[in-house]
Amino acid sequence: MKVLVLNGSPKKKSDTFRLTESFLKGLNKKEKHDVDIINVIEKTVAPCRGCFKCWEKMDGHCVMEDDQNEILDLYTKADLIIWSFPLYCYSMPSHLKAVLDRTVPLVKMRMVEEQDGRIHHEAGADFSKIHTLVICGCGFPDWGGNFDGIRAMCRQCFCGLDMVCVSEAPLLNVPAATVVAEPLLQKFERAGEEYGETFHLSPETVAGLETPMIPKAEYLRNVNGG
Repeated sequence: MKVLVLNGSPKKKSDTFRLTESFLKGLNKKEKHDVDIINVIEKTVAPCRGCFKCWEKMDGHCVMEDDQNEILDLYTKADLIIWSFPLYCYSMPSHLKAVLDRTVPLVKMRMVEEQDGRIHHEAGADFSKIHTLVICGCGFPDWGGNFDGIRAMCRQCFCGLDMVCVSEAPLLNVPAATVVAEPLLQKFERAGEEYGETFHLSPETVAGLETPMIPKAEYLRNVNGG
């Protein structure tokens, strides 16, 4: 299996990417997969300028010559794409959003309507074989609607989607919180094993991964210095 990991964290010591690393460890436990990890912050990916010249060429590439075309080549060859990122203003970091915006060369101008009435651009690449996993962490202590926006966007943008949203992610890099962080990392490793067997995460698995590590009141006291 070819796996493309788009690491959207701007920090080398990323809270969210610790979860992704554990997932990959589990995924590779029974069978070693071909994994490409792109640290997007290190790449040059300009914002989409909406010229749609890519729809004239239809070669799967953007007319802007930067690192995005390398990413697009990996994107279309992948069996699994993992979008790993921290929640920024209830969405994904801007440098990663630029990567998503510039996947326009992979669709056509022509629009099609699904049986449910949803209209989208016709695919210019074979998306039917691509599975998508989104791993998103945030610094809030609970859900409380914090992930609603990113969930809605990902459901519209990605095919074969599984999504895991983790609150209290900063605890993953706090030494004193190892006692609660390590069990979560172990859960992600087991989730990777599960995914390797089924190409899917069960609702029960996702619920376990998304359970906060400590109670909200305790988290708030620690954040606020109480």
